[in-house]
Amino acid sequence: MKIIDIQEKTFSISSDIKNAYISFAKMDCSVVAIKTDIKINGENVVGYGFHSNGRYAVSELLTKRFIPRLNEANEKDLLNDEGNNFSPEKISKVLMQNEKPGGHGERSTAVGTLDMAVWDIVSKIEQVPLYEYLAKKYGNGEFTNKIFVYAAGGYYYPGKDIPLLLDEMKGYLDLGFTTVKMKIGGAPLKDDLKRIESVLKLVGDGKNLCVDANGRFDLKTAIEYGAAIEPYNLKWYEEAGDPLDYELNSELSKTYKNGLATGENLFSIQDSRNLIRYGGMRKDIDWLQFDCSLSYGLVEYLKTLKMMKENNWSSTRVIPHGGHQISCNIAAGLNLGGNEIYPSLFQPFGGFPDSSLVENSQVTFPKFIGMGYEKKEKLNTLFKKLFN
Repeated sequence: MKIIDIQEKTFSISSDIKNAYISFAKMDCSVVAIKTDIKINGENVVGYGFHSNGRYAVSELLTKRFIPRLNEANEKDLLNDEGNNFSPEKISKVLMQNEKPGGHGERSTAVGTLDMAVWDIVSKIEQVPLYEYLAKKYGNGEFTNKIFVYAAGGYYYPGKDIPLLLDEMKGYLDLGFTTVKMKIGGAPLKDDLKRIESVLKLVGDGKNLCVDANGRFDLKTAIEYGAAIEPYNLKWYEEAGDPLDYELNSELSKTYKNGLATGENLFSIQDSRNLIRYGGMRKDIDWLQFDCSLSYGLVEYLKTLKMMKENNWSSTRVIPHGGHQISCNIAAGLNLGGNEIYPSLFQPFGGFPDSSLVENSQVTFPKFIGMGYEKKEKLNTLFKKLFN
């Protein structure tokens, strides 16, 4: 049982959209394929991985550091104790050998990208969907093929912002979503309030709308925005300040009575634990958005979920950032609160299998094996094109 080839490609996911902090005009991502010597139905088992939007491709880290470590590893250091499948935990140790603690930045994205492909392989060899494998091996044995999802978008459209914003949100409602998310902080407060009120007229209730400042605000501005939007009773107010400014988040939680959300830019169990310790997050109303693909992968994510349990946090308060199928599988297999989805952006990576049914912001998955990529035609076609 061996890995016989690993390839990495960079793929553009650029667009003209902006959030409060960055433009996506030059956004790209790394995509990997790990080929094994295991054959099912006459074809080699191949696992695919990529990382979430918002972080650029990590090609050099992958090709010069992490992929060579996998290629040079002994077979026993990659397999489980039974020798009948690969071990994500052992592979994670191989990838992180000779790495100093701290520095949870771009390397966590590189490792997370490879980790995604490894879990795709493991569940394909088991011939079950990843969510079922996770539930039986790491959870309580219970899994579902139906989870809560919300449609993420609502970026700024320079020159025609509100009309295009409303067109986008109408499209999500037509797809079966009732909960949506939009960006704030990239325009003056009075303009953002107009944008919010316009979307509220569509979705009908503040609990159907989330807003995301992408870490733009200082404490004074975060509190000012919070006071202005509090009467709307939104589902959550996301990433008001810098993701590592736990004091800002804690102070904001003292003045803002509704739900806060953050965590998508915390890339390790250590940073996630510090958020829970020092960020003022409230177990009953706030949301955690840790993104598996950006934070060393699912091996690290399992440690983070364990840490949350030790701190009396329910896994249902986690709704991951990223909008991809590994997070859908984690949510379905480990009882998370749902998943973010990009129905129209960052394609073909966002979303779930093509024949999935969305009703009232609940998605029901069809039958699939592994991560489910082969049931997403455009993504599967891209993989085949990149790694022919």
